[in-house]
Amino acid sequence: MTISSGRQLAWVGLACAVSMAVSGCYTENAYTGERQYSDTAKGAGIGAAVGAVVGLLTGGDAAAHRKNALIGAGIGALAGGAVGNYMDRQQGELRAQLRGTGVSVTRMGDNITLNMPSNITFATNSADLNASFFRVLDSVDIVLKKYEKTLVEVAGHTDNVGSDQANQALSERRANTVAQYLQAHGLRSDRLITVGAGETRPVATNDTPEGRQANRRVELTLTPLTQSPG
Repeated sequence: MTISSGRQLAWVGLACAVSMAVSGCYTENAYTGERQYSDTAKGAGIGAAVGAVVGLLTGGDAAAHRKNALIGAGIGALAGGAVGNYMDRQQGELRAQLRGTGVSVTRMGDNITLNMPSNITFATNSADLNASFFRVLDSVDIVLKKYEKTLVEVAGHTDNVGSDQANQALSERRANTVAQYLQAHGLRSDRLITVGAGETRPVATNDTPEGRQANRRVELTLTPLTQSPG
């Protein structure tokens, strides 16, 4: 059963508000580089502002299993204060690489989410990368390969035009296309998790063209490799 847009937006706002209360939820503006709190976090109910994101979708057990496998493969775990420092430096380099591209960089606790909107990623109803998006992904790839102690979730999202099934399939294809591009350019495949959310995680109203454009996006969420308990 599909959740209403209002309830979905409330969920997004609550998630960000909780993260703000604990450890901060803010965005580096995609064009100016200035720090700002998203309108979603402020409770505006419309996430079309730069930086509205959902964040990590992969369940805790699945992410923990992948992290432990990477650590076991020889990529060391981060611990204590090193986690925040590592993600701070990675965030700074991503911000520098992506300034002016239209990709926003949002920090939610120790996770970093890159929101890649449809105007630079894919044509409508397509999973083929726009040629202008290659340079953006190349910039992201440079930083991701330097900061190897992070798991990378690639999540595809759509607006609500069309059937649930078609949107789910499209979101999965888009996520896979981005992941395959990064892998083809040297990113370890075992660092990548792909997931499609279809139309179920909007960051804006689907009642306007601007809102639907904001909802058609790919989000890359980077989460640090930390040793899971047990």
